[in-house]
Amino acid sequence: MSDKFAVGLVQMRCTTNKEDNLARAAEKIREAAGRGAQVICLHELFAGEYFCRTEDPELFNLAEAVPGPTTERLAAVAKEKKVALVVSVFERRAAGVYHNTCAVLDADGAYLGKYRKMHIPDDPLYYEKFYFTPGDLGFLNFDTKYARIGVQICWDQWYPEGSRLTAMQGAQLIFYPTSIGWHPHEKRAVGAAQLDSWKTIQRAHAIANGCFVAVVNRVGYEGKPEKGDPGIEFWGNSFVADPAGQVVAEGSNDKEEILVVEIDPSRSEEQRRNWPFFRDRRIDAFGGLTQRWLGKE
Repeated sequence: MSDKFAVGLVQMRCTTNKEDNLARAAEKIREAAGRGAQVICLHELFAGEYFCRTEDPELFNLAEAVPGPTTERLAAVAKEKKVALVVSVFERRAAGVYHNTCAVLDADGAYLGKYRKMHIPDDPLYYEKFYFTPGDLGFLNFDTKYARIGVQICWDQWYPEGSRLTAMQGAQLIFYPTSIGWHPHEKRAVGAAQLDSWKTIQRAHAIANGCFVAVVNRVGYEGKPEKGDPGIEFWGNSFVADPAGQVVAEGSNDKEEILVVEIDPSRSEEQRRNWPFFRDRRIDAFGGLTQRWLGKE
């Protein structure tokens, strides 16, 4: 049976100053490590504000190679504190080809690989299709010093297929680095329902796959109403759920926080013995999932 390990989730605010964000993220990683965290995850696109609120070609200049400057800088922190890191970066792959990517760094600073966001949204203030090419690396696992982990990124978290394929490769925990929040004008009417749906779908992934999930989201308001950008109030609520879908730790919706949670992989073994969803899956009957739609058109 695998050993227990501790995860750290860094819930933070971001500014347009990349250097400030990187420095604060590094200090929060050190703080999480000091509290015992061994595998630490930052939220989606933590190096700046969530820039996809507008479509602006100049913002492609924010992208960088992966591995590259951001991963190299945080690899030094990983090595210093002997922690594995999940680091979200706006990746420049080639001229005109960009990805929303997470790099995974091991406890000695080694670059283990990257996951590219597979599902790309296009909604008001979430204009990601303008910036990101859909991922082409598949659903991956990474073997860190402390644990075998999987990664999904924000919009991926709504799709059970991605979480299932990630869990099927043996991930002891799936990270979901995220940037999601309320449109200010919608919050009163549908905000509570939106937040509840977001929590519920990811707790359901934990239950369906009998594994831990760790969701880390940014906090704070980002917008420029004077320029026609009403902004987003990011709702935080970072959390860890166990293989039964129970929330074992949760952040607030408006404060910077660090969650540190012990993960016991034996809980997955126990859960899957009692609720053997993997045993009972009818894999011979799922061919229709490769189709866009099966009903009448």
